[in-house]
Amino acid sequence: MMNFAPLSILGLPGGSEIPILGLVILLLFGGSKIPQLMRGLGQGIGELKKGLEEGKQAFKESSEEKKEEPAK
Repeated sequence: MMNFAPLSILGLPGGSEIPILGLVILLLFGGSKIPQLMRGLGQGIGELKKGLEEGKQAFKESSEEKKEEPAK
């Protein structure tokens, strides 16, 4: 059996806390707003991944340019 004690130190929700959080979110935002919230969250994650990929590409191009420059 695995010990997940280090995760509890981080304050992550456990087994019985997840349904309670879902119920609280449902009560706060209502059933009609949840799809909009999830769509916005998905778009935000997509933008983050796109930005990370662009950053990786820019870093790669920059390091390739440095390799091509002659040493002084």
